[in-house]
Amino acid sequence: MVKVAIMGYGTVGSGVYEIIKENSFEKEALNPIGVKYILDIRDFPDHPEKELFTKDFDDILGDDEVYCVVEAMGGLHPAYEFTKSLLEKGKNVVTSNKELVATYGPELLAIAKEKNVNYLFEASVGGGIPIIKPMCSSLMSNKIEKIIGILNGTTNFILTEMITKNKDFDDALADAQQKGYAERNPAADVEGHDACRKLAILSSLAWGNYVDYKDIVTEGITEITLDDVKYAEKFGYVIKLIGYAEKKDKVFARVSPMLVSKSYPLSGVDDVFNAIVVKGNYLGTSMFYGRGAGKFPTASAIVADVIESVRHLNANKAYLEWKPSEEGYMLDIADSVSSYFVRCDAKKEQIEELFGKVSFADGIKDGELAFITPKMTEGEFTQKIGDLAKSFIRVLEA
Repeated sequence: MVKVAIMGYGTVGSGVYEIIKENSFEKEALNPIGVKYILDIRDFPDHPEKELFTKDFDDILGDDEVYCVVEAMGGLHPAYEFTKSLLEKGKNVVTSNKELVATYGPELLAIAKEKNVNYLFEASVGGGIPIIKPMCSSLMSNKIEKIIGILNGTTNFILTEMITKNKDFDDALADAQQKGYAERNPAADVEGHDACRKLAILSSLAWGNYVDYKDIVTEGITEITLDDVKYAEKFGYVIKLIGYAEKKDKVFARVSPMLVSKSYPLSGVDDVFNAIVVKGNYLGTSMFYGRGAGKFPTASAIVADVIESVRHLNANKAYLEWKPSEEGYMLDIADSVSSYFVRCDAKKEQIEELFGKVSFADGIKDGELAFITPKMTEGEFTQKIGDLAKSFIRVLEA
C-alpha cells in the first residue's frame, strides 16, 4: 500500500480523505492508496480515525513510508516552506493552492525535477475541470494560440444575478455571500486576483515560460453597474470577467470585465460554473466546462493527481516545467488590440470625429451616450478618449 499524508483538514482536505477512504484505487493506481497522516492545528476528537491526526509536520517529513503529500492548507506560508521541504526530501506533492503555484511554481517544479518526483496541481485551476493535464498531453500536437476563460465562480454568479435578476452589484454580492459562494472579505474574487493567478498558471503551462501574475493587468467587477449590463444587452452582449491570454511574438495576458457576444459559447456559462476555451493552431477551439470550486470537485482533481503520481512511482512528469521569462517576454497593455464599449456625455459628432464609424446605443440614461469603437491598440484608445469616458469595458474578440 502506498501511504499518503494530507496537510490541512478543511473543506478540500476532508474531501480528499473521504474519497480515498471510499476507494483505495488499487486498480486505477496499480497500488492501493491509504492515508497515514492528517496534519492540522485543530483537534478532531470525534473523528473515526483520530489517530491519523498530527500537529507536527516533521512526522510527515521524516516518515519514509509517506510517498505523496496533499497540500490543502492554502495561502503561501507555511505551505511554501512545507512543500519545498517535502520535495527536497524526495516526496511527491499534490496541491490545489493556486496562490502558491502562481508565486513559487518555477522553483518548486525545478526541485521536483531534480529529485525525480512530482509537483502536481490540476486542482489549482478550474476545481474539478480537467484542464492542466489536457493542455500538457492531449493538446501537445498543437501550438496554443489563445486561452480565454471564466475562471472565477463567485464573480460569474454575481454577474449572472445582475444580468438575469436585475440586481445591482452590492445585492448580488450579498446573495453570493449568503449562499456561501463569496467570502466575508470577497476582494480576491471581485477584484480579479483569483482569476489572475489561474491565468498565470495556464499561460505558463501553455508557452513554457513563467508568467508572473504580477505582470498581468488585472481589473475586477466592482465598478460594473446595472446600466452597463443594460447597455450590453442592447448591443447583443453579456458582461463576464474574462481571463485572456494569447501568444504571437510576445505573450499578452489580462483579466478584466469584457463584453461577450451572445453567439459566443462563454456567454452562456452562468452561476458558479467556470469554462476555459483553448485555441490551438490545428485543433481549433475547445472548451472545458464545469464547477470551478467546491469540496468534491476540487478534491476529485487532487485525488486524480495522487493516483497519477502513484501510477508512475519514482518518475518525474517532465512536461511540467517552467523556464524563466526573459525581459520583454510580455506585451505591454498599451500595445494590445481591442474594441471598447464606452459611456460618456459627449456628442455623437465629437465621437465620430475621434473614432470614425462607431455603433451607438442610447435610451438607458438621459443625456448619456454609449458606443463601441473599432478595434485599436489600448494606447491609441486611451489617447483618443482622453477624459471623455465615464467608463469603458473591453469587447472580447475571440
